Amino acid sequence: MNLGLISESFAQDRRDWLGSEHGTDAPLSITLDTSTFTAGTHYPDGYIKSGIPLGKITASGKYGLYNDAASDGRQTCVGFLFTGVEVVTKRGATLSSAVGSMLVHCFIKESKLPVAVDAAGKTDLGARVIFI
Repeated sequence: MNLGLISESFAQDRRDWLGSEHGTDAPLSITLDTSTFTAGTHYPDGYIKSGIPLGKITASGKYGLYNDAASDGRQTCVGFLFTGVEVVTKRGATLSSAVGSMLVHCFIKESKLPVAVDAAGKTDLGARVIFI
């Protein structure tokens, strides 16, 4: 039993990449494959940042970082991570998968995204996502 004082700090998720509230009332529940993300880039503080573009991995049905050069399904951009997701535990272990939520219909402030989306990714998203 640990009777010592434990303190935690909390931060608010940055969502300045959203152009409006449109679409935020219906995010999809998803499971992320954390092996497709890079620790120092996508979760330097233990959380995968909201606004990350996602693709669906065909074999597992999980979602990972969109990558037009991939050949596992992630080469098709299908949406954006809606909220930051903790992937490193308090003890420092990195989870292999984590539950999150994804926006598939929204307005995006492109200049505020944590990771840029290329022209192919924008084409994949079609009219469901409008970049402003």
